Amino acid sequence: MHRSTPAEATTPWANQWIGPYPDDRFDTFQAEYWRQRPRPSSTYSPLDLDQANGVERQRQDPLGRLKRSSTRKVKLVDGEVLSADYPVPSAVRNATEPRYRELSGTNEFTHMRYTAATCDPNDFTLAKGYNLRPVLYNRHTELLISISYYCEDKSMLAKTLTSVMLETRRIFDQKKSEFWNKGGPACQKIVTCIVCDGIDPCDQGALDVLETIGLYQDGVMKKDVDGKEVQAHIFEYTTQIAVTEDQRLVQNTVNSNLIPPTQLILTLKSRNSQKINSHRWLFTGIGRLLNPEVCVTIDAGTKVKPYGIHRLWIAFYNDKDLGACCGVIEPELGRWCRGLLNPLVAAQYFEYKVSYILDKAMESAFGYLNVLPGAFSAYRFRAIMGRPLEQYFHGDPTLIKMLGKKGVEGMNAFKRNMFLAEDRILAYELITKAGTKWHTLVITEARAETDVPDNMIDFITQRRRWLNGALASTVYNLSHFSRIYKSNHNILRMGFLHVQVAYNVLSFILSWFNLATFFLTIFVVTDLASSPNDGSNVRPFPFGKATPVFNAVLQTMYMVVVCWQFILALGNRPIGQTLSYLVSFIFFAIVQLYFIINVIYFMYCVIRDKTATSNGNSYSYISTFYTDIGQLTVWVTCASVFGVYYVAAFLHFDPWFMFTAYPQYLFVLSSYTNIINIYAFSNAHDVSWGSKTTHTALEALPSVVTTNVRREGRRDTVEIVEELPSFRTDIDSHFEKVVKRALTPYKRPSRSSTMTIEDKFRQYRTMLIAVYAFTNFLLCLIVMNDSFDKLKFLGNSRTHKIWFFKIWMWATSVCFGMRFVGSTWTRGHTLLVLCFFRK
Repeated sequence: MHRSTPAEATTPWANQWIGPYPDDRFDTFQAEYWRQRPRPSSTYSPLDLDQANGVERQRQDPLGRLKRSSTRKVKLVDGEVLSADYPVPSAVRNATEPRYRELSGTNEFTHMRYTAATCDPNDFTLAKGYNLRPVLYNRHTELLISISYYCEDKSMLAKTLTSVMLETRRIFDQKKSEFWNKGGPACQKIVTCIVCDGIDPCDQGALDVLETIGLYQDGVMKKDVDGKEVQAHIFEYTTQIAVTEDQRLVQNTVNSNLIPPTQLILTLKSRNSQKINSHRWLFTGIGRLLNPEVCVTIDAGTKVKPYGIHRLWIAFYNDKDLGACCGVIEPELGRWCRGLLNPLVAAQYFEYKVSYILDKAMESAFGYLNVLPGAFSAYRFRAIMGRPLEQYFHGDPTLIKMLGKKGVEGMNAFKRNMFLAEDRILAYELITKAGTKWHTLVITEARAETDVPDNMIDFITQRRRWLNGALASTVYNLSHFSRIYKSNHNILRMGFLHVQVAYNVLSFILSWFNLATFFLTIFVVTDLASSPNDGSNVRPFPFGKATPVFNAVLQTMYMVVVCWQFILALGNRPIGQTLSYLVSFIFFAIVQLYFIINVIYFMYCVIRDKTATSNGNSYSYISTFYTDIGQLTVWVTCASVFGVYYVAAFLHFDPWFMFTAYPQYLFVLSSYTNIINIYAFSNAHDVSWGSKTTHTALEALPSVVTTNVRREGRRDTVEIVEELPSFRTDIDSHFEKVVKRALTPYKRPSRSSTMTIEDKFRQYRTMLIAVYAFTNFLLCLIVMNDSFDKLKFLGNSRTHKIWFFKIWMWATSVCFGMRFVGSTWTRGHTLLVLCFFRK
């Protein structure tokens, strides 16, 4: 086996290039490549491979799969494990630099390795005969990069994989690094693993991309080994070829080395069993064999920006107590940022930006991120081993038999919803791990782009899972907070975590009553602007005498549309009510616009009244309400809600989204609560991920094949179906059994009075939506209804409105203030660390 010497490890690459790849650096294969590899039906065509290596000539069958004209004997490892090397096409082999291709003692550049894993991920161990090339070559894996794939198209997979391969290049070029330039080339310490959630959902184009770079061959997969069904097909290859998202090939030339040798592993699961099972193959199967220091998780479709992965790794290298971290994810806006023209995409763009600049920055200051997005996060592997992964994998549907009632089948609807937000579970288990003091951070300098829903149907469906998972995990984390005392955090960190819990409680309460808050603020502000004092020369705003009638109609429609959302959510799928949801989004956007206009008029009246002479107090009906709430309350709230966004954006040197996406967000904001929240809670019984079902009954039916035969005495042919003949004894025996079953006295089955799992899930949904609707309705009733005026100790309805706004405004201001302080601390800490970090 070849071992790279320190001299080889530091050998400079010709024409070093760092940063995003420009178009002129994409060198495609020459015409010789295409003469060797024509592409009918998206698979490799006949290739004359090296006969000296004992490789037989390959040919294609009509279905496009590779077949071999003769067989070979493959010895099973330990008599059970099928693992064999297969030569890659000549064009792929020749694309590798000669200095790597001609190395003795290794065939990682000339052959692809295939392993048929017939075991559970827990049994994918050396003791069971399974192994991987980095282990066989005695290499230390510092960085394991995982790409979770389900059914994304080839463009999305190529975009993610190419960005990861270019990150490997940038790490390889760190000539002044204390770590990467020791003990062999940096590329030998990095492994990229693609985990595909089932063969059926895979896009054929995506498999073609993997086959093009040498990682996949369609004709080598096996259904079973000695009667044991293959659970996962594992392919390994070290490549120097990349395919871009616009389907261009990239290879190294004499004058440019864009792609260093990249160690790739493809884990292609036989069946679709959800993302959490894919992570079990990653952490328990692949990860336990490679034993990396850091594991990065990326979703297919995410494009890592330059140095994104490297900066995540640097955070671990400089902080021994860092258990996990995440980078900043930004929605992909397309060319010329045309995505901002879609209000839904623009609103999500603003939401993502604020989430990292304020929310995650504050959580990072406390040391605990509530959620580590699977699209771009990193974990210290030894930190999540043990209880964090054990608890995390309780949501794996393939562990039903092993876990029993502790697994998915024994979970109620609340816990099942909690595992829809699996990235929150691992973050919580990590921070509360007994006897340790791991903390989590957001690395604002590590960035990635991902695609977001651009239509309301996909958006509603996505947020249903996010919101229900977030609700369940938040309640669970708060109710089990005492577990933090079993950890080994210092007193200062404990204090910060207690403050964060208080913030989470307050934020949860505000979020729960958002439905009532929108209702009350819109109704109170619009009524106040349209109700000048009797005898005043001020006309009702904005339509004069018609304003009260307009407001009454608008408020009635508002209540009707909100009620309509419950009806839509309880009995329909979003895709079947596209028009209704579109009209609802537009209506709430119009209401939001009308509300903003009234707020601007409200502030104008207050200023006008304060600057008016003693004879000009026509706007006192508004200024009196303003004074009762309190000038300090109003101005602190305005500074918190609006000022914090702008100051934090400039503090992070990223202010443009405030001007390009904030207006769209304001119009969509009320729909987040009035449509998304209602739909999510009304479908809390739905704990599915939208997995594709398999029709096992259909697969069990026999197949028929038609053949053409010539009829006797005639020249023409007729299509027939060949069947096995039926014997009289078989027919009579079968008929006798049927008659006995038919004449057996019928016993009416007893009706079960016990609730099924589906009944229990629907009961949970009913209770949740009832509590949500009733508590919000009760708050509106107390604030708005004059009937409570008879209870003198509660005051009149005006007093209720004043106190509601006071409490809501101060609570909101406290939340924004804590987010701003935490964001400022994180930003200062980041700038300080950048001056002294080690590479």
